[in-house]
Amino acid sequence: MNSIFPQHKSIQSLSGRRSFLKTAGLGALAMTFPLPLFPKNLVDTPMGIVVHSYAARWHSDVPSEKYPGIENALGLLEHCKEIGAGGVQTVVNGWSKDFAKKVRDVREKFGMYLEGSIALPKSQDELPKFETDVLAAREAGATILRTACLSGRRYVDFTVLEDFNKFKLNAIRSIELAEPVVRKHKMKLAVENHKDWTSAELESIVLNLGSEWVGVTLDFGNNISFLEHPMRVIETLAPYAFSTHVKDMGVKHYQDGFLLSEVPLGEGIVDLKSAVALCKKHNPGINFSLEMITRNPLEIPCMKDGYWTTFEHLTGLDVYRMQRMIEENLFEGELPKITGLSKEKQLAFEEQNVVACLDYSRISLGL
Repeated sequence: MNSIFPQHKSIQSLSGRRSFLKTAGLGALAMTFPLPLFPKNLVDTPMGIVVHSYAARWHSDVPSEKYPGIENALGLLEHCKEIGAGGVQTVVNGWSKDFAKKVRDVREKFGMYLEGSIALPKSQDELPKFETDVLAAREAGATILRTACLSGRRYVDFTVLEDFNKFKLNAIRSIELAEPVVRKHKMKLAVENHKDWTSAELESIVLNLGSEWVGVTLDFGNNISFLEHPMRVIETLAPYAFSTHVKDMGVKHYQDGFLLSEVPLGEGIVDLKSAVALCKKHNPGINFSLEMITRNPLEIPCMKDGYWTTFEHLTGLDVYRMQRMIEENLFEGELPKITGLSKEKQLAFEEQNVVACLDYSRISLGL
């Protein structure tokens, strides 16, 4: 494996982690002071919503009176306020200054947080557009920008190792291009583990860059698709987390591996209470944003040779442990799916799942 992506923790990575915590701000304070010393609103903000939780309703043209389409960030803020969410994480792309100001006004009126979701620049030519979106997000009141390096899934998109290695180099270059811009405007850039990086790989990317302005959007469930135990991922990446995608995951067998699906919080295999506590420990001001995507289960074809093309991080013991965890935690009943549902029922199912997750977060997670 390339030396930039070590398989195991080393003295160097632990030293880099301590250095990151010192420079990144709240993480360092969290290790020094008890939580009560932080402002109450930093630790008690209700769970927010990631725009992808409304995959069906976002820009929907379904003529539904009960679940009308959500057209933009203003509509998302308004709806999320109605259901008791604490904020939103939403796409920032081509916002005008006037629109950004409207978003700020609504956000401040509702007392909600805002995190942007932004595309990385792929070349120098894309830097002006990237900087314009950064400034729009800042104008709207965001201080954190979530991003992802891959829109697809590593085990699907790359059938040749050389292609993945090219992606890896280009992705790191994109982050390096973005860093001076976010540093200039004092905006935190949070790279998600988006079915592209193993937890160790993403940790190494952040540590090798060595910038207090570049950290992680910690997705609680994505790396199960890489046969990584969710708590191990959270333990690895929480020290660098600027933002979160909170989710719970259900698993079932299928002939080529296992099925993986977002399920309502508390019904899956993620230790949510431990995950939230660990994130708060490293960053008491972190926002917890729900990403409950209502869709058909994803097929994780780990029994097929092609799945392994780009993976070198797993030992036989890792695979055995993951298989055992899946066996011991098979989802009871059917995993959520939308096949066969009318558009109206899809919208209703989506809203039901989001609201159930918010209820759980208030009752069981204290958010």
